[in-house]
Amino acid sequence: MSSTNGTGDVREGPGRVKKQWILNAFVETCSGHQSPGLWKHPADKSHEFNKLAHWTELAKLLEHGKIHGIFIADVLGGYDVYNQSLDPAIRSGAQWPVHEPLASIPAMAAVTKSIGFGVTVSTTYEQPYHLARRLSTLDHLTEGRLGWNIVTSYLDSAARNMGYSNQPQHDDRYAMAEEYIQVMYKLFESSWRDDAVKLDRKTGLYSDPALVRQINHEGKYFNVPGPHICSPSPQRTPLLLQAGTSSKGKLFAAQHAEAIFVSTHAPEACKGSIADVRKLAKEKFGRDPNSLKVLALVCPILGRTEEEAQAKYADYKQYADLEGALALFGGWTGIDLNQYDEDQELRYVESNAVRATVEAYATFSPGVGKWTRQTIAEHVSIGGNGPVLVGTPSQVADGLQRWIDVADVDGFNLAYAVFPGSFEDVVDLLVPELQRRGLFWDDYAVPEGTYRENFYGRTGQTGPPDEHIASKYRWREGLSAKEHKIPDQ
Repeated sequence: MSSTNGTGDVREGPGRVKKQWILNAFVETCSGHQSPGLWKHPADKSHEFNKLAHWTELAKLLEHGKIHGIFIADVLGGYDVYNQSLDPAIRSGAQWPVHEPLASIPAMAAVTKSIGFGVTVSTTYEQPYHLARRLSTLDHLTEGRLGWNIVTSYLDSAARNMGYSNQPQHDDRYAMAEEYIQVMYKLFESSWRDDAVKLDRKTGLYSDPALVRQINHEGKYFNVPGPHICSPSPQRTPLLLQAGTSSKGKLFAAQHAEAIFVSTHAPEACKGSIADVRKLAKEKFGRDPNSLKVLALVCPILGRTEEEAQAKYADYKQYADLEGALALFGGWTGIDLNQYDEDQELRYVESNAVRATVEAYATFSPGVGKWTRQTIAEHVSIGGNGPVLVGTPSQVADGLQRWIDVADVDGFNLAYAVFPGSFEDVVDLLVPELQRRGLFWDDYAVPEGTYRENFYGRTGQTGPPDEHIASKYRWREGLSAKEHKIPDQ
C-alpha cells in the first residue's frame, strides 16, 4: 500500500518515502541554447524561437506530458570573452540573438491550463517598481502560473550596455539583490490588503483606499514610495527560483529561494553545496530544508534501444559548433581559452582559474584522458555545463536516480539537443518510465492550479509557505494598516 503526503511524495511502508520528482523544460529565447550549432540539424526548429507558434506548441506538448514548468533562461549581453570578441557567438548562434523572455508567456498560458512558467530577470539592471508591475501583470494573465528566476547577472557585455563600465562587484550585486527583493515583497505583499479590490457596483467603489498603502521604502540602492500599481495577483509573489552557488548566493537562496537551479557535470560536484544551503535555511532562517527544491541541469538523449540513443548522440555531435561552445564557456567562467594552444593540456597551465576549472571537469568526467581546449569544447558543446545522459528510458531514469540519491536534488531542468525532438522524447519515452516507477505524477496535483500549488503539491498554497520570509509581508484580510506593520519599517 502507498499513500501521498503533503508534498506529493509517495510513502511506501513505515518511514519510507519515494520522492516525487519535479521536471522543468529548460529553454531560452534563442537557437540551440545549451547545444550551440545544433540549429543546423535538419530535425531542429530552435531557430523559430521568434515565432509565437514555437512557444505555444512547446507549452501544449509539455503540458500533455504533465511537466511542471517551462524554465526560461536569459542573458542581457553577448558572450564575448573567447577570443576577446563577440564574433564566435554571432557566427555560431551561441545564445545569440536572444529575445525578451517575458513576451511569449501570455500566449503559452492561453493554450494551457496547468503548466508553470519560470522566467529569468536580473536584479542588477532594472528598477524593482517596474519589474513588480510586469511580474504581477503576468501572474494575473497566467492565473497564478508565474515563477521568477532571480539572478544578479554575470556578463560584462550586459553591464556596458546598461551604462556601467563593467559589472558591479559580486558581493555588491548580492547586497543590491537583497534590498531589491525586500522592495518586491513590500510591493507584492504589503501594499494592498488581500481584499482591497471591491468592485462594488452599487456604491461605485472599485478599490478601498484604506486598504491600499504606500510602502515608503528608503534604502541604500532604492527609494520606492509606492503603492504598487497592480492589484494582488493570484500568487502575489511569484514562485521564487534562484541559481547562485557562491557563498553570497547560498545565503540568498537559503532565505528566499523556493527552488534552486544547479548546473554541474556530476552529482558529487554539487552535493556539498546543496547540503550547505539546506543547513543554512534551517539554522539561520528557520525553514524546513526539504521545502527548498533543488533542480539539476541534465540533457537527456533518449532512444527506444541503447543503439538508437547512441546513434542519435553520434549524429548530434556532427552538428555541434565548438567555437560556439568555447564562447559559452568563456562567458560562464570568464576564461578565454583562445590564449592556449589547441592541444595544450590545461591542467598544467599557469592560470589558477583555468587549472581549477579543468581539474573539476577532470574529477567528475574521468573518461577524458587529456583536457585541452578541444576536449573542453566537445564536452560542453551538447548539454552545456550539465551532464548528457544517453540511453533507453530505463537507463536515463537510472542516471537521473543517481542524482537524486547522491546530490539530494528534487528534480531536473531538462535541456534539449534538438528542438522539439528532445522534448518529444521526454514526453513520449522518459515520462512514462518515471510514472511506471512511481517517481512522477500521472496528472498535475492541482489541475488548473497555480505554479506554486503544483510545485508543492498542495491545494491552496498560492503564496509562499508561512515559514518563508515573504509571508511576513502579507497584508491579510481583516487586519488594519496599524495592525499589520510593513517589515523593515
